[in-house]
Amino acid sequence: MALKWLDRTAAALACLGGTTVILLVAVTVVSVFWRYILSDPIFGVTDVSRMVLAVIIAGALPYGARIGAFVHVDILSAVGGRRITRFTDVFVRISGIIIIGLAAYSLREEARCGFDCGEFTDNLEIVHTPFYWLLAVSMATYTAILVCELFAGILAFRLDRDPNEHD
Repeated sequence: MALKWLDRTAAALACLGGTTVILLVAVTVVSVFWRYILSDPIFGVTDVSRMVLAVIIAGALPYGARIGAFVHVDILSAVGGRRITRFTDVFVRISGIIIIGLAAYSLREEARCGFDCGEFTDNLEIVHTPFYWLLAVSMATYTAILVCELFAGILAFRLDRDPNEHD
C-alpha cells in the first residue's frame, strides 16, 4: 500500500522533471541562438539553467530509485549469492536511509532559511527556497522508498530472491 503511494509520488515527480527537461532544452536553444547568432548572451541564463536542473534532479531521484535505474555492481551476489546479500542489503538500505534522510533534513533546514541566509542565485537573485523544498520532498520520498524496501526485504529474508532486486 505504501509503495503504491510512493510509486505515484515518484511518478508525479518524474513527470515534473521530464517536463522540465523540455524547458531546459528550450532555454539552451534560445541561449545558444542569442550567444552565437545575435552575439548577445542572455544575462542570467546560467541561473535559470541551474534552477531547472535542480527540478530535473528532484524529479529523477525517487523515480530512478524505484525502478532500479541507478548504476550498481553486484559483486557480492555473484560471489556469495543470496546467502550474503540478505545481510548486506539490510546494511546498505539502513545506510541509505540515514544518508538520504539527513540530506532531506538538511535541505529542509536550508529551505526554511532562504533569502535571509543568502540562498539565491548570483545574477538574477532567484531564491533557492522552493527548489530546496522540492529537493527535500524528493529526498524524503527516496528515504521512504528505502524504508519500505527494507521492510519488504526483511519480510522476504528467507526467500531466494529479494523482492526489490532489479535485473
